[in-house]
Amino acid sequence: MTAFQIVALGVVFVAVVWDVSSRRIPNLLTFGSALAAIAAHAYFGGLTGLGFALLGWVVGVALFFPVFALGGMGAGDIKLLGAIGAWLGAASVIWVGLFSAIAGGVLAIIVAAYSGYLKQALRNVWGLLLYWRVAGMRPQPELTLMAGPNAPRLAYAVPVLAGLMVTLWFR
Repeated sequence: MTAFQIVALGVVFVAVVWDVSSRRIPNLLTFGSALAAIAAHAYFGGLTGLGFALLGWVVGVALFFPVFALGGMGAGDIKLLGAIGAWLGAASVIWVGLFSAIAGGVLAIIVAAYSGYLKQALRNVWGLLLYWRVAGMRPQPELTLMAGPNAPRLAYAVPVLAGLMVTLWFR
């Protein structure tokens, strides 16, 4: 395991603790980590390293941005994935995003079932799909993170950690 992978794991572990306890991931952690990754890659790899880190950050942010724009994810989650991308690069962060989405879906079903919200969650998904068919891909105001105070909230740094660990396992 490389030093960059170890740092990325450390950042995500801190994000998990923060997200589970407060449902927020601080900008200091996400932006600070991304800037440290960009600086480290530039120092050790010159312009190539700088480009590697910047592209990784952009790809990481871009992967989860559509879900955020539709009101289904917090900004800290996409900034966290961007920071991981800055440390590990674009190719790795795509895998982290994919495995995180799978883990997030499984964890969301478990949390919804445990809290007695699964039936309502499935109705909401069906309603959202119908809404998108009629109105196009845009947030449905009643089904965003801001509008759903009764719905259980998922600390998404947990699935991101799972996605990162699976990615590193296969690398």
